[in-house]
Amino acid sequence: RVVAMSVSHSSRLNKLVREQYMRLPQDGRVQVTYVWIDGSGEGVRCKSRTLDKEPKSIEDVPEWNFDGSSTAQAEGSNSDMFLVPVCMFRDPFCLDPNKLVLCEVLKYNRKPAETNLRHTCKKVMDLVKDSHPWFGMEQEYTLLGINGHPYGWPDNGFPGPQGPYYCGVGADKVYGRDIVESHYKACLYAGVKICGTNAEVMPSQWEFQVGPCEGIEMGDHLWMARFILHRVCEDFGVVATLDPKPMTGNWNGAGCHTNYSTEEMRREGGLKHIEAAIEKLSKRHDYHICVYDPRGGRDNSRRLTGHHETSNIFEFSAGVANRGASIRIPRQVGQDGYGYFEDRRPAANCDPYAVTEAIMRTTVLNETGVETKDYAGH
Repeated sequence: RVVAMSVSHSSRLNKLVREQYMRLPQDGRVQVTYVWIDGSGEGVRCKSRTLDKEPKSIEDVPEWNFDGSSTAQAEGSNSDMFLVPVCMFRDPFCLDPNKLVLCEVLKYNRKPAETNLRHTCKKVMDLVKDSHPWFGMEQEYTLLGINGHPYGWPDNGFPGPQGPYYCGVGADKVYGRDIVESHYKACLYAGVKICGTNAEVMPSQWEFQVGPCEGIEMGDHLWMARFILHRVCEDFGVVATLDPKPMTGNWNGAGCHTNYSTEEMRREGGLKHIEAAIEKLSKRHDYHICVYDPRGGRDNSRRLTGHHETSNIFEFSAGVANRGASIRIPRQVGQDGYGYFEDRRPAANCDPYAVTEAIMRTTVLNETGVETKDYAGH
């Protein structure tokens, strides 16, 4: 019996016909795809234009605009929003010399849009640049059929319990590896600092890691990796969701564990600086929970239950090699006495700009409480 997998109609179009057109020369002109974060704070949008020659740096890519009333970012009566290019990548879909360009969104008055969290993150990263903060983020996601059901799961019922799926191999253990490997290659081609991938604990759930990235680069590269993931999934006709708890019940949720260090943490004796940073984080748990998902902690409350390798959302905890803690110090770091630590609280759908900014505000700028300081004068 042939089972009809739940994939989109577009994915069934003849890709060989498409290839015929993709091979046509461009006569020196270049297709540039502008990518931005929409009004949901989670979704990405894109549109393309032609430039007369290949841009060699981000300064060669002109500003553009779009209709913010169609992306939940503006009123229809005053809908033009500015796209300000900030980071350029090679285009793995249309190939060289074409480009993908990540953009910040500004409103009609040149102020950052509400979901443009890069703007303040960049200010904070500039302030703390002498501490050379490195980040690595572990992006978990779940593949869904076009019907919203986890890809490869039985139409009626559930797969066997968790256990054999994490880093699994075999047709009965993993679903959708073609997508994962295509995404990996596309990121490498684009110049995204992807550094690994693995199958996760829940079947149809996967993870890729981006880093190490310094400062603002972390958010730029993770957002572009997400865009590429959604585009690859579009080609295969399935959906990637970053929902932190896509399946209720005895299934793992999805996080975006954030590994972090400063230069002094990476040096001999750095463990004392790691412990000092964790102490500061322990006193600001509520603030971090608020910015670690797009809904002020409501999304994470479904995931951070104290079960399924998570800490409890209401309690701060830290430990060596403890995956049930808010903060994990890797065992190797405990042995070496220097290195990095992992904040396990950010949700899969977090904004990496918000997460990395919050960590710097607390651990380097020594902010306390739930209010943030405005460093406009710096």
